Amino acid sequence: MAGKAVEKRPGTEVDPRDEPSAEWGWHGGFPKATRFAGWFTVLALLAMLIGNHENNTENVWLVGIAIAVAIGLLLDMRRRRTAWRR
Repeated sequence: MAGKAVEKRPGTEVDPRDEPSAEWGWHGGFPKATRFAGWFTVLALLAMLIGNHENNTENVWLVGIAIAVAIGLLLDMRRRRTAWRR
């Protein structure tokens, strides 16, 4: 009969000096939520173009930041797609 204690696999220990959060638990990421938040940010920035603007400086900044975030997201998608090749 198996015991109730969780057994650790050998060789999976992480040095806390390399990853301090390993002492208190899980330290992963949320890749799908991060991508969703990024695309939502791009859409929100572009939606801010609709409104009462005095000059086009605000529009240039909104579009520029939206393009920068979109390029970052596209580069991240490309990096994730080709990560298995390395």
